[in-house]
Amino acid sequence: MNFPRTHWIAKPLPDRNEIIRFAAELRMPQAIAALLLQRGLNTIQDVHAFFHPSLSNLHNPFLMKDMDKAVARIVQALGDGEKILVYGDYDVDGTTAVALVYGYLRQQGADCGYYIPDRYKEGYGISFAGIDYAAENGYSLIIALDCGIKANDKVDYAHQKNIDFIICDHHRPGDKIPNAVAVLDPKRDDCNYPYDELSGCGIGFKLIQALNMNSNGTLSEIIPWLDLVAVSIAADIVPVTGENRVLASFGLKQINTAPRTAFKALFAVAGLKKEIAISDLVFTAAPRINAAGRIDHGKGAVELLVENNPELASQLANDLNKTNTERRDLDKQTTIHALEMIDGDQRMRHRKSTVVFHPEWHKGVVGIVASRLIDRYYRPTIVLTQHDGKVTGSARSVREFDIYEAIEACSDLLIQFGGHKYAAGLTLSPENVESFIEKFDREVSARITEEQLIPVTEVDLDITLKSITPEFLDALKQFAPFGPGNMNPMFRTRNVADRGWARIVGDNHLKCDLFQPPDRNHFTAAIGFQLGGFLPEMQNGSMFSACYTVEENHWNGNVSVQLNLRDLKI
Repeated sequence: MNFPRTHWIAKPLPDRNEIIRFAAELRMPQAIAALLLQRGLNTIQDVHAFFHPSLSNLHNPFLMKDMDKAVARIVQALGDGEKILVYGDYDVDGTTAVALVYGYLRQQGADCGYYIPDRYKEGYGISFAGIDYAAENGYSLIIALDCGIKANDKVDYAHQKNIDFIICDHHRPGDKIPNAVAVLDPKRDDCNYPYDELSGCGIGFKLIQALNMNSNGTLSEIIPWLDLVAVSIAADIVPVTGENRVLASFGLKQINTAPRTAFKALFAVAGLKKEIAISDLVFTAAPRINAAGRIDHGKGAVELLVENNPELASQLANDLNKTNTERRDLDKQTTIHALEMIDGDQRMRHRKSTVVFHPEWHKGVVGIVASRLIDRYYRPTIVLTQHDGKVTGSARSVREFDIYEAIEACSDLLIQFGGHKYAAGLTLSPENVESFIEKFDREVSARITEEQLIPVTEVDLDITLKSITPEFLDALKQFAPFGPGNMNPMFRTRNVADRGWARIVGDNHLKCDLFQPPDRNHFTAAIGFQLGGFLPEMQNGSMFSACYTVEENHWNGNVSVQLNLRDLKI
């Protein structure tokens, strides 16, 4: 697959004298001092807080609008022996949130169960079928996680059946807040909570933090639940800043020191035997958890996440692994089909948006395929399919473009929609598909700039290969966990060449050893995923500039420095 070439933009460098002064003060390499200054960290105190996240920086959960009401209603339910249904979305954020709140409430002796909607029969979010299930089984309180902020009609329907709702969501509210007992969402206009980028599972954690405080518990008692929060933060691509950085850091510590049975089983089937990083959660744990809801049923993910028996967990993890393999095959086939549709339609190729529709595509992979299409045609993308007489789809965006607003402008053609700036879901009638495609492209064309249609690689710093020392790497590791708002630093090194061992491995991945002439004996191993097209020029001895992140490579028990190449310019 040919990818659009990226435009490299160098971030502004701090003042040279300031870099030298700060590096001496920190007793760290100047490159590390420059990276810290770029991120607005200019005192030793700032750096210490950044390198050593503290649980003391977690906000009081009662600062969140309606938290007192949510806690009071749950305490009442616990005291009266009411049945509580923990309800969540079928993706990673939703299933981890359900596992967290359900598991915590069970520890408190609650009479509770959990419910994940069927992606194909019920669709996203709270469903009438889910409420009927609650009524038929004697549940009088539903706690909805990672969904519900726009479910006004569903909450009203539940009232008719004498069922109360507590909504814990992190998506944008609509014009009217649902008439629930409590609606926890930092994105509410009337909520003054200090941090509004929590994941859905993060909101669930704030709820159990508040319940724990209400019963005079200690924070250490609920730290074990942060492993689930870390997975949700990684999978849902929320900013790894502020409170999320603390939650992710301590969640990763939990995973690496005392992982729950489910994660031991998941990492075993994936063959992971090293210290787990955010990237491992993104590319290893998350796809397998997600596969349940995409291909089969999301409740399979929750079953694994709450399982404490190692043998049963291993069996469930193997089932998810097989489901994920099936998902990958569907993803590949659908991507190929969608690219053929675009490549064969001249009008579609030259639009500023991509909207493709086929009624037989699998609903569970359309979001993944949308991301794949952006790799080829870098522009806002929606992939649509049909199920039970309705057309549903997933939207993905490009850098700095708010796809949610463009979809919202087409709401007259939609049955429902939801999401945020870079990802959204939508449902419409088949007869509106063509009108939606035209209107959506007009909205994108009117809002997007030419710059937003060019893939950008932001270069943090220019360095030499010799500067990548053990001291440099040790300091760099303290920048983790990485994610939006705190990305893995991107470096550029000019005038490099291959040592003569360049080759293709796997699916068009470039493996090579790079050096800066004339120092041929000082070289660094590198891999460039999907960059195999550069091999002929490398073999010709061409000099080039490399853009990359620095990482540790773990292979056969050995640990070495490796450059993860993102782009090359001959």
